[in-house]
Amino acid sequence: MSFARTDKSAVAQWWWSVDRWTLLALAALVGFGSLLVMAASPSVAERIGVDHLHFVRRYFAVLPAALAVMFAVSLQTPRNVRRIAIAGFAVAVALMVATLFIGVEIKGARRWIELPWFSLQPSEFVKPCFAVLSAWLFAKSRETPAFPGQPIAAGLFLLVLFLLIRQPDFGMTFVVAAVWFTQFFLAGLRLTWAAACLGTGGLGLVAAYFTLPHVQSRIDRFLDPASGDSYQIDRSMDAFMNGGLWGRGPGEGTVKNMLPDAHADFVFAVAGEELGLIVCLVIVVLFAFIVLRGFSRLLQENNLFIVIAATGLFVQFGLQAVINMASALHLMPTKGMTLPFISYGGSSLLALGLGMGMALALTRRRFGGEDL
Repeated sequence: MSFARTDKSAVAQWWWSVDRWTLLALAALVGFGSLLVMAASPSVAERIGVDHLHFVRRYFAVLPAALAVMFAVSLQTPRNVRRIAIAGFAVAVALMVATLFIGVEIKGARRWIELPWFSLQPSEFVKPCFAVLSAWLFAKSRETPAFPGQPIAAGLFLLVLFLLIRQPDFGMTFVVAAVWFTQFFLAGLRLTWAAACLGTGGLGLVAAYFTLPHVQSRIDRFLDPASGDSYQIDRSMDAFMNGGLWGRGPGEGTVKNMLPDAHADFVFAVAGEELGLIVCLVIVVLFAFIVLRGFSRLLQENNLFIVIAATGLFVQFGLQAVINMASALHLMPTKGMTLPFISYGGSSLLALGLGMGMALALTRRRFGGEDL
């Protein structure tokens, strides 16, 4: 792709202002994701009695739409990103409420709305939209002290947490809470309040352990695998041991034939067996590069809304990756969370396209007089 610097078209201006290193890293993740979905999903599809290319076709049907969303959103100004986030948040919250009544229940959780050709998970879209909306409320309250931005952000935060807990989805609850508190801290949260919030979060985790059996079961199995069913994590660790340094080769893994979620929650284990430790480290470096590169771009930014919003989006992206990979490596209790751009999941892929499109738009180089 080549554009003259004198070209004033929207795409040309985007090309010269967007962070192309981040684009390259995202393209590499999509490449690994395409390879691993083709390697891991056929065995899962055959095991549940559908065509062996069922998940492959659906992944590659959604992928172009996700990339198109990311590109279209990355063209926008910060003001338009904020508008997209507000509209997206309103629609996603309405759909989350609807999910409690008309959603389909899978493995004890009611998170999806079944459409004729697609299972939609509205909470995936709440994550990026809420991060940008909260950033605007925090920044607005700093710019205009009379504006009740912080109370509104706190009210919306409690609403989102209530809906997530009702589903229930504690993995996503943790991510949303961590991102929101990070943004609140950047907006000027006092250290005493920050300590109080951390204490409240700790008490919430303790309460969840003693009141919710499935949370207690996951933590107990993490601390003592012999205390319950640890089949998936055992097979995941077998995959990493079988793969060694260089892996057995794409498509040559065997553990994926026994992993129920090999194409989704445990796709990193498939990477470990078939591509080896070296490629797994490359994937980790790609995630770290995207997050750190985003932070480095923000060091030169003086607009508070952009700093808080982009930080939230990058923290969200990195935290989701860490949770998925740490779960597969038995470094933390398992969470039903996709590995960004690598795991199978239509709603996740589209929401990631939206979120990273927002992050790319907010970290573009801007000049005086541009619409913020």
